[in-house]
Amino acid sequence: MYFPPLFSAWKHTLRAGYNAQRLRSDIIAGITVGIIAIPLAMALSIAIGLPPQHGLYTVLVAGFLIALLGGSRLNVSGPTAAFVVILLPITQQFGLAGLLICTLMAGTILIGMALLRAGSLLQFIPYPVTLGFTAGIGIVLATLQMKDALGLNNIGPSSNFLEQVQQLVLALPSIQLGDSLVAAITLTILIAWPRFFPRVPGHLPALVIGTLLAITLKHFDWPVATLGERFSYFVEGVEYPGIPPFLPSFAWPWTLPGPSGEPLVLSFELFRQLLAPAFAIAMLGAIESLLCAVVADGMAGTKHDSNGELFAQGIGNLVAPLFGGITATAAIARSAANVRAGAYSPMAAMTHALVVLVAMLFLAPLFSLLPMAALAALLLMVAWNMSEPKQVIHTLKIAPRNDILVLLTCLILTVLFDMVLAVGVGLILAAGLFIKHISETTDTRPSHAPHIKALQDLPDSICSYSIRGPLFFGAAEKALSVLRQVQPSIKVVIIDMSAVPVLDMTAIAGLTKVLEDYRQREIGVILVGTTSRLRLKMRRADIRLSPKHLSYVRDFEQARVRAENWLTA
Repeated sequence: MYFPPLFSAWKHTLRAGYNAQRLRSDIIAGITVGIIAIPLAMALSIAIGLPPQHGLYTVLVAGFLIALLGGSRLNVSGPTAAFVVILLPITQQFGLAGLLICTLMAGTILIGMALLRAGSLLQFIPYPVTLGFTAGIGIVLATLQMKDALGLNNIGPSSNFLEQVQQLVLALPSIQLGDSLVAAITLTILIAWPRFFPRVPGHLPALVIGTLLAITLKHFDWPVATLGERFSYFVEGVEYPGIPPFLPSFAWPWTLPGPSGEPLVLSFELFRQLLAPAFAIAMLGAIESLLCAVVADGMAGTKHDSNGELFAQGIGNLVAPLFGGITATAAIARSAANVRAGAYSPMAAMTHALVVLVAMLFLAPLFSLLPMAALAALLLMVAWNMSEPKQVIHTLKIAPRNDILVLLTCLILTVLFDMVLAVGVGLILAAGLFIKHISETTDTRPSHAPHIKALQDLPDSICSYSIRGPLFFGAAEKALSVLRQVQPSIKVVIIDMSAVPVLDMTAIAGLTKVLEDYRQREIGVILVGTTSRLRLKMRRADIRLSPKHLSYVRDFEQARVRAENWLTA
C-alpha cells in the first residue's frame, strides 16, 4: 500500500543545503508573515461566526504541523477566506462543535485522498471552474463584511445571498459614521501602502492607524465597535473582554457548544448531515493547498510533493479541532508574502505560527482595542484580491465561448447557492462541452483514391473508409453510422483506423454490431493500421480474426491484396 512521505519538504531543504544565513532569512520571513496572519486569523474566525481566538488556535496548531510534516517548502497554512462561505452555514446550523467535527471528517478525507495518490488528479480541474468559484467566494465574503464595515444593526443570519443583500439595504438607515470612517481609512491605507512601500506588508500600519482613529473618535463620543466589546472570555466565573491570553486546551469537539449552547450528541445522522460539507471542505482545501504550492514553486523555483502536502493538510485538520482550531489550508497570499520576504524552508511557516503564539500570550489585551470595522476592511481587501476582477474581465474578453459559459455558471451558482453546487455543475458542464468538442473532431468518410495509390481503380465491390479521431461514447455513434450505409453490391469494406487513438466500450459495442451486420450480409472487413492496444481491446471483446470476414493489415497495399484475394476465392 502506498504511504505518502512525511517531512518531504524538510528532506528537500536539507538535501539542497541549509545554513545559518538561510535560517536567519526564514525567521525574518516568518515574523513578517506572522504579523499578517494575526489579524487575518481573527477576522476570518469572526467571519464564520466564532470568537477570534479560534483562528489563532488554527495557526498555532495546524499552521505549525502542516509546515513541519508537509510537502511544500514555502506554503503557509491557516484559516483562509475561501472557507468562509462553507464554514459559516455549518456554524449557524451546528455550532462550534459541529464545525470542529466537520473539520475532523475533512481531515480524514484529505488523508484518504493522499493515500489514493489523488494529488495529481486535482490538476484536471479546469481553470474557468477555479476562477469562477473563487470570484464568487470573493463577492460573498465582501458582502458579509459590509455589516461591520458600516456598523449596521439588526442584521441576523441569512439563508442565501439575496436575503443578505436585502437585509443590508433595509439596515442602511442604521449606518454608523464612526465605523464607516474607520473602515474607509483602513481600506485606503491597505490599497495605497503597496505603491509606496511594496516590500513591507500594509496590514499592521493599516490596523494601527485604524485603531488609533477609533480611539480618537470614541473620545469625541463617536461610537465605534471594537473586538473587546463584541467578544469576551471567562476565567473562574469572571468575564474579561477580548481573547484569552493563554494556550488552548485539549477537548473532544462534540463536548463543545452546539447551536443551542449544549454539547452535541454523536450519531449516524449527525455524520450523514456533515458528510457533504466535510467533502466540500476537503476538496477546496486540497485545491487551494496544491494551487498555492504551484504558485510558490513558480516564484521560488522549488518543487513540492503533492501527496505529501495533502497528507500533512489532513493531519493538521485532524489535530487542530482537538485544540479549538478551525479548518486550515495553505493561503496563497500569505505564501506569496513568505516567498517575497526571503523564505527558504518550512522553518519560515513554523516561525509564523510561533509569532502568533507570542502575540497571543503577551499582546492579547491590545487585541480587544481592534475596531471591528478595521478587521472588516482587511477582509474586504482579501475579498477583492481573491475575486481577481482583472483576471475575470481578461478571461471574458479572450476565452472561448464554452469557457466563458463555465466561468459565469460557477460564479453565479457560488454567489446564489453554494460552492459545492457550483464546482459540481461547473465540472459537469466543462466535461460535457469538452466531450462535445472532441466528438466533433471524430468523423468517418470514404478514403480518397487520388491520395492513396493502392486504392486507385478499386473494383466496384470494394469500398474504403477512414475513421479519424477518438472513438468513444460521445463520437462512436456518429462515426459508425456511416459504415452502416454501404451499398448492397459491396463485398469487402476496408476501414483505415490508423488515426484512432482511443476505443472505449461504447465504440467496441457499436463496432461489434456493425461487424455482425456485415457478417450476415457476407461482407468482409479489413482493418488497416490498428495499434496493438486497439487490437488487444477488440480481442478481449471477442472481435477476432476470421477468414473472409475480418482481417488486420498494416497498410493499404496489403489491404488491397487481401481484398482481391477474398473476391477471387
